[in-house]
Amino acid sequence: MNVYISCDMEGTAGLCSWKQCDPGDTHEYPVFRSYMTQEVRAAVEGARDGGARRIIVNDSHWSMRNLLLDQLPADDDLRIISGAPKPWSMMQGFGTGIDAVFFTGYHAKAGDAATLAHTYSDDVYRAIVNGTQCSEALLNAALAGSYGVPVVLITGDRTIVDECLRVMPWAIGVAVKDAIGFSAVNSLTPPAAQEAIRAGAREAMGRVARAEPFTFQAPFELTIETAQVEHADFIELMPGFARIGGRAVRFGAGDYPSLFEAFLAATRIAAAANAG
Repeated sequence: MNVYISCDMEGTAGLCSWKQCDPGDTHEYPVFRSYMTQEVRAAVEGARDGGARRIIVNDSHWSMRNLLLDQLPADDDLRIISGAPKPWSMMQGFGTGIDAVFFTGYHAKAGDAATLAHTYSDDVYRAIVNGTQCSEALLNAALAGSYGVPVVLITGDRTIVDECLRVMPWAIGVAVKDAIGFSAVNSLTPPAAQEAIRAGAREAMGRVARAEPFTFQAPFELTIETAQVEHADFIELMPGFARIGGRAVRFGAGDYPSLFEAFLAATRIAAAANAG
């Protein structure tokens, strides 16, 4: 059985500040990238205990080169994808031959009353697919689902874990911390979080056979509400996008991967407005 792991960082145990997950910080970031790496290692080890054969890990946070590779298992069937930009960003490396997906270190969506809540970019205020406001987890799960592959493990803050389990009740959720506003948490210790993730990953492997892909129904409609008007100004220039409000654009697609790619492209072109 082949497993794909998309690992973010904001949902890591104890993490409560942008400084702790900012690669430019020389004090706290090195500590928390190690915690992130150890949570990924725990997920890998749990997957192996549950029967996983080949595992692909995609480093999905910020610069996407956060994992300390020498802290991961020495394993010929473990592959690490790192660096940015990547065409599919947090889902780079996903494709045919994958049987199950894990999300580790994930966080709440933009607009949630939760720690470091955002959706892919600070330029995105809301991302809505077919009427559902989406987190990074739901956007990414729907891409996996469009290939018939289920998400069976989600770890991170309780807000995102609860959101995912409401729509993917077959998955295992490991909440390593609770939000106390935007920049404070009540958290497990890193060792306790790692052990919970290891056990959760092992249990998740036993659910693959009865898990279901998370999908939206065609036709697909994406609405992006941006943080500022100028972000929508730039996105509107992209073919296929229509301006529907001062800070809102809409895109339609016949298949979900095309919608996902359009969303990623929109976040990247919106960032160009910040240089103006």
